[in-house]
Amino acid sequence: MSAPPLPSGTLFLVATPIGNLEDLSSRAQVVLSRADLIAAEDTRHTGLLLKRLDITRPLVSLHEHNEQARAARLVSRLADGETIAVVADAGTPLISDPGYELVRAAIARGITVVAVPGPCAAIVALTVSGLATDRFTFEGFLPSRRQPRRARLEQLRSEQRTLVFYEAPHRLAAVLADLSAVFGAERRACVARELTKAFESVYRGGLHELAQAAANDPNMSRGEIVLVIQGAVEQESTAAPDVEQIVGILARELPPAQAAKLAARITGLPRARLYEMATRITRKLGDE
Repeated sequence: MSAPPLPSGTLFLVATPIGNLEDLSSRAQVVLSRADLIAAEDTRHTGLLLKRLDITRPLVSLHEHNEQARAARLVSRLADGETIAVVADAGTPLISDPGYELVRAAIARGITVVAVPGPCAAIVALTVSGLATDRFTFEGFLPSRRQPRRARLEQLRSEQRTLVFYEAPHRLAAVLADLSAVFGAERRACVARELTKAFESVYRGGLHELAQAAANDPNMSRGEIVLVIQGAVEQESTAAPDVEQIVGILARELPPAQAAKLAARITGLPRARLYEMATRITRKLGDE
């Protein structure tokens, strides 16, 4: 019994393998084989995948340079009842890949958008990293130049969630060195490369250790790379001083205006608020 036809006028976001072809789901194969059109980041790359699957479907390119202009035409075709499948070169579409503009335009026109889930390199790397998975943030690619990259890392230094980045292989050693300098040499991390492929490798250790390894081992800087970084350790917060106690001590020795002025310097709170507190405390002391 053959599978039912795809619902007309639907935009499918189809995850494809990040390396191992066997990770393509049977549902994904059905959608790719029956879609009226496949929008691909690189039609040559996707064409090779479809050839291996013995699938022949019309292809159109959808990448960062043409997506905004092409989205309107694709949405019109969806509105006319066609089914379109969006694929990235590998993994889940829209994750550091094109497709967002098309999805947003389709939703605005009332088009049904359906995800066909599957591999995602960021999630695969996170699960094998040995680092906390309960709270994490995906940051995509860091800036390629050192100064803006360092600035971005400074913004993320206190982030307590596990951090996940994609990185280009030729920048790996430099990025790990920057991470070590900003986050600290001992911050735990994982470098996952060529996930699900024949030469899959996972390196775990402190950032300085990994930076040294990347500088000395050319194989570590080859292929597709995901970085997973331990989140910042939460610092024990010092208990905040009791503001009313501070104002009360000062109000016993000084007029309310002076007590409020000094309390504002100590606590950083507005002087007007502290003056009202000091006046109330002074009045209360006078009634005793």
